[in-house]
Amino acid sequence: MYRWEITRAALAQRVFAIVRSKTYDEASATADTLLSAGITSLEISLTTPFALEAVTTLSRELGDDAVIGAGTVLDAASARMAVDAGARFLVSPSLDASVISAGHRYGVPVFAGVSTPTEIVRGLELGADALKLFPAAGHHPSWVSDVRAALPQAPLVPTGGVTTETAPEWIAAGAVAVGMGSALSEGDRDTVAKRAADLLARLADAVPEQPGQAGALDPYGA
Repeated sequence: MYRWEITRAALAQRVFAIVRSKTYDEASATADTLLSAGITSLEISLTTPFALEAVTTLSRELGDDAVIGAGTVLDAASARMAVDAGARFLVSPSLDASVISAGHRYGVPVFAGVSTPTEIVRGLELGADALKLFPAAGHHPSWVSDVRAALPQAPLVPTGGVTTETAPEWIAAGAVAVGMGSALSEGDRDTVAKRAADLLARLADAVPEQPGQAGALDPYGA
């Protein structure tokens, strides 16, 4: 798959789940719960012990049924190891040109971290496939609307502090997707399944339409 195809698949549900755990077993259980709930895009944070092994196992077992990425990728070395482990996309909390270059060298999209308009423009110049607004808790959804009035080409993905209540607001403001951690994954299987189903429906309803055009405003065609 080309980078743009992977990006579209990773953001198709307008949410990707972030798995950050204290142990490998906990991460595996959380990933299994989320996948069973119908979430098809997961980021395994490299802060999780044996995160690369988890990426490899999930990617091998799930194939094209889900898009498994690696998160908290801070440098080119980590990017290369994540790609070798089978990560289909890379997510970074910061804007690092070497991470973007390493991912792109091997055909893997990179969602680079930004927090200001200056960083957004720099991320676009570097070719980031999406821009992770981090931490989103430091902004209001209206910030996305304001920024996209000047930079409508910026594919923003608010992450960090996004809740099931605020996620649709971010999408309505023009974000292409949101990243969510414990706010999505906490609870037993039934709780997570109900939460995920409700969230996915509300995110789909929140997508704004272009004036005079029926259909969602979505730069990736998701």
